[in-house]
Amino acid sequence: MKTDYNLFLDDDPKRIPNKLYWIQLPDVEWVIVRNYNEFVGFIERNGLPKIVSFDHDLGDEHYQEYFRVQATKFTEGIDYSRFKEKTGYECAKWLANYCVDRNIPLPIYYVHTLNGPGGANIFSVLESARKVITT
Repeated sequence: MKTDYNLFLDDDPKRIPNKLYWIQLPDVEWVIVRNYNEFVGFIERNGLPKIVSFDHDLGDEHYQEYFRVQATKFTEGIDYSRFKEKTGYECAKWLANYCVDRNIPLPIYYVHTLNGPGGANIFSVLESARKVITT
């Protein structure tokens, strides 16, 4: 079991955690995972990370739909449930449930996505979980 690690979720292989220009993440060593299955599997095998940083859109289908809806000024919603690849929001929901079910504190987290509504959803689910964890 790997202990004392930090997890970076992002589908873009060009994205390096300490080289993002729109957010300053801690200067630590990061384990990088690229999708929902890698995210869940790594935590199940290694326990909770100290820090997690979330991207929202984890596949081309997410980006295409995001830009389509953005063109409508978000008057239309995105139904992510119909996509094959799960999003960072779904990773955040899984992590929230994992911690709530075990009544253990959430790791420190950052949301580095450029998808504003998706990032707000990630933040919301994690803060909601934080409020019900009693440890």
